[in-house]
Amino acid sequence: MDIREAIIARHSVRNYKEDPIPGDLAGKLEELIRRCNEESGLHIQLILEDPECFDTLLAHYGAFANVKNYLALVGPKDLPDLEEKAGYYGQKLVLEAQMLGLNTCWVGGTYKKGKCKADKEAGDKIVCVIAIGYGQDQGKPHRSKPLKKHCRLSPEEMPAWFRNGLKAARLAPTAVNQQKFTVELDGDEAVIKAGRGILAKVDLGIVKYNFEAASGHKCR
Repeated sequence: MDIREAIIARHSVRNYKEDPIPGDLAGKLEELIRRCNEESGLHIQLILEDPECFDTLLAHYGAFANVKNYLALVGPKDLPDLEEKAGYYGQKLVLEAQMLGLNTCWVGGTYKKGKCKADKEAGDKIVCVIAIGYGQDQGKPHRSKPLKKHCRLSPEEMPAWFRNGLKAARLAPTAVNQQKFTVELDGDEAVIKAGRGILAKVDLGIVKYNFEAASGHKCR
């Protein structure tokens, strides 16, 4: 599975099997996390075998089951673009997990921050977490808004790379499936803007990563 196939195959999964994440896969994730943290200034952490973080009424109401492993997206409160970076690098890890045969789900509010086992330095903030493990199923595709809601260009006006990136952006997970973003073409550069809404800046980072991974072009 390559990155474009992972973008298409990956769906949110809330119900997990009891199977632990094997040491070799955890090691690969840890190495990628290390590189992401070095590059971004974040303090992302992989937490294994911790069922307490999702042992809440909200998690059960949200149909989460058997979540014992998660990625904690942590970073300094004063880090520029903290939430956008958390979304961008979190999605990079999500797609890597998909290529390793694991399932994931972005989680903004249905877990308990006080029970999160992530190490926090002074001034750190937990932006959100990502459930990870072997899903009971592979999840279902979410509904995408019409293309015109995201971009003023028609498909015929788009360069192939831009069209590939936009298709991937529309497959990106966003909070409560808001999909509040726009993508425009400025010369030879894509410009992605966030709308207003819950975790909109995190969503912006997620969408940007999908676009760049599928198009091979950086965007702003």
